[in-house]
Amino acid sequence: MRGSGPLGGPAALWPLLAVHVATALEPVSMGVAAVGAASALTGLFSYTKLYCRFAECCVEERPLDAAALKRDLEEKLFGQHLATEVILKALTGFRNNKHTKKPLTLSLHGWAGTGKNFVSQIVAENLHPQGLKSKFVHLFVSTLHFPHEEKMKMYQDQLQKWIRGNVSACSSSVFIFDEMDKLHPGIIDAIKPFLDYYEQIDGISYRRAIFIFLSNAGGDLITKTALDFWRTGRKREEIQLKDLEPVLSVGVFNNKHSGLWHSVLIDRNLVDYFIPFLPLEYRHVKMCVRAEMRARGAAVNEDIVTKVTDEMTFFPKDEKIYSDKGCKTVQSRLDFY
Repeated sequence: MRGSGPLGGPAALWPLLAVHVATALEPVSMGVAAVGAASALTGLFSYTKLYCRFAECCVEERPLDAAALKRDLEEKLFGQHLATEVILKALTGFRNNKHTKKPLTLSLHGWAGTGKNFVSQIVAENLHPQGLKSKFVHLFVSTLHFPHEEKMKMYQDQLQKWIRGNVSACSSSVFIFDEMDKLHPGIIDAIKPFLDYYEQIDGISYRRAIFIFLSNAGGDLITKTALDFWRTGRKREEIQLKDLEPVLSVGVFNNKHSGLWHSVLIDRNLVDYFIPFLPLEYRHVKMCVRAEMRARGAAVNEDIVTKVTDEMTFFPKDEKIYSDKGCKTVQSRLDFY
């Protein structure tokens, strides 16, 4: 039950508070009752604060440390200047706005190994201290949670109930949908009411929630743009969101394998940002290898960094600019050494 905890939790104090309020109606006892009510409230807040030191609590107005998020993105995410900039601005603006009109909805696109899952982990950790392990962060994997197309109606009903229940428990809940390109078209439209501009739905406000979609769909469009820049001698850092977002949203909408094919979420402009993840170059893969070595507590050995990176395969066939798996197999290849 919401608000419950050991020995009944904070909710157990409400009967006591109710007694004090009822007593306050008696003129003779008004002064004593006022003191009692204040004491009960103080006790309630103190108990809640103590309880939250040992158990995870939903702090609705937890401030976002923008500097910490910026540092995490810049130090841990490689070759993704667009994703870093857009996610930082989108999250900071959303959390600083006390009068949001709708939930924040981000759709992350790019080939495997470019950092989409890693970014969702960084975002979760900056919003809720326990990150992906938090009971207020919910991860859905299409092939695991929604495998059968013939059960679409059941999935839609379950999804609505799950989101409704979790947002009622914590308004700042985070919902991550992975493998959107493997999701059967139409399932995701079930959450349309929760992403729209409603103040409340059945007494629940969804305006502080965050929805994140992860998809490989659109990776070809992103690569084409990156290649065009490279072949004309322009730096990848010159690529701007306006160069990709329009074609990405249209491409995903018209792609039967995107999970957002002909989705009402796109048709009604309910996705706030389509964020492209660019294919990773040789130098970016080397950064990933170094970061993995540091994460294991090992000294960075540049010979090993080069050997691991050289084992990766790159495309296009002639230019061999981009890693076809991004940094996805870095961990297993590093194990070899």
